[in-house]
Amino acid sequence: MREESTKRAYITNAQVVGPYSPGVQVGNLLFVSGQIGINQKLELVSDSIEGQTRQALLNLLNILKQAGCDSSSVVSCTVYLKDIKDFPKMNLIYGGFFQEGKYPARATIEAANLPKNARVEIACIAVKM
Repeated sequence: MREESTKRAYITNAQVVGPYSPGVQVGNLLFVSGQIGINQKLELVSDSIEGQTRQALLNLLNILKQAGCDSSSVVSCTVYLKDIKDFPKMNLIYGGFFQEGKYPARATIEAANLPKNARVEIACIAVKM
């Protein structure tokens, strides 16, 4: 992590597909950029919504851990789906990453085009306790 005098910390140890920070911590808030289901070689790990959702969440968890957080720190998620018909399958994987009954707030939006033609992208905001 690299810190600035404005008390921002930038998480830089993650693969990205553009000119942005994977995560930015300001005070006790962590803003995690949208994650898609790519591996270290920046390749989609699967064509399936389940595989891409799982990898996107693992990528998100990796960034959270770098900031000293985990999935219980997440207070809000935004999920972008290429096809809203994938909503039920995405939900099955998504639900397993959070403690039942303590899910973060969430918005799910259909988006026609995602980076690398991904089927899902997930961004979040976390609170570091």
